[in-house]
Amino acid sequence: MTHVLVTGGAGFIGTHVVTALHDAGHQVTVADAGHPGAHRAPLPDTVAGAPVHRIDLRDRAAVADALAGIDVVVHQAAMVGLGVDLDDLPEYVGCNDLGTAVLLAAMARAGIHRLVLASSMVVYGEGTYTCARHGTVRPAPRAVTDLAAGRFEPVCTACGAALRPGLTGEDTPLDPRSVYAATKVAQEHLTAAWARQTGGTVLALRYHNVYGPGMPRDTPYSGVAAIFRSALEAGRAPRVFEDGGQRRDFVHVRDVAAANLAAVTATGTRTGWRAYNIASGRPATIGQLAAGLARAADGPPPVITGEYRLGDVRHVVAAPGRAAAELGFLATVGLADGIAQFAGAPLRG
Repeated sequence: MTHVLVTGGAGFIGTHVVTALHDAGHQVTVADAGHPGAHRAPLPDTVAGAPVHRIDLRDRAAVADALAGIDVVVHQAAMVGLGVDLDDLPEYVGCNDLGTAVLLAAMARAGIHRLVLASSMVVYGEGTYTCARHGTVRPAPRAVTDLAAGRFEPVCTACGAALRPGLTGEDTPLDPRSVYAATKVAQEHLTAAWARQTGGTVLALRYHNVYGPGMPRDTPYSGVAAIFRSALEAGRAPRVFEDGGQRRDFVHVRDVAAANLAAVTATGTRTGWRAYNIASGRPATIGQLAAGLARAADGPPPVITGEYRLGDVRHVVAAPGRAAAELGFLATVGLADGIAQFAGAPLRG
């Protein structure tokens, strides 16, 4: 039986990961800081029977104690989302990057050589695009003037023509376009350096847009599905930014938990660092998500606002083949079924 430490294990995704590991027969311990960006209520004593230890990963002594007897670390703990403004920047870096550095140093001292990292599709920035004349093109960062004028689609940097979005594979160059994204890239780089120096194994799971039961209610750190759900629960129409045509891959949290279980138990993974897209393989637009949730909740239809956030990107759709081939992971929850379940599922208070 493997003893797994799950950091952030009392949070939205972490709770589902802990449950999946417990149900598969693993011994699980949870470390969670109870950060107000993810928790409004006090931390529970246990998650799926696993003890919860209130630990800030920047606390070296506490982290060292939590690693006693651990075989594998599943690192879910992080501040997520775009946040409020740049005043959040030090907290993002402290929680996500300094916390990860302290954890890695303690793992090296403890002789723990296997890490599953919760990364994110935000490391890619914009997804993959092609121009009819110039082939694969990396769009420039979106300009306020274009967004304010309702010009949301990226164009070719060489000729200005419309681009066609495609699938984004794990070897796509990284291009973080928000503070959160920059901290996730830093986590990947730190864990890659750790793997090289220790001979350890890191499986970096790049989650795409995760949704499902237990998402935090409407906060600046919530995912878009939770923001829409919170509005519908209050009797308000979901407010969809831009024109609603942004393409994403929405993956159910139950599938994300299954991916973490597969990463913990995979026997054929190589030593070193490896990234995996964790996605459904079935893209949809944000407008479609909002409309589906509104129908399932019997609420008001979404309103397309034309508003925008500079840190957002237009289209990111995953190529999920590597996780299927190397981890045996395939998402099983379709978006229609997932939305129907999520429309009435409890949110985290």
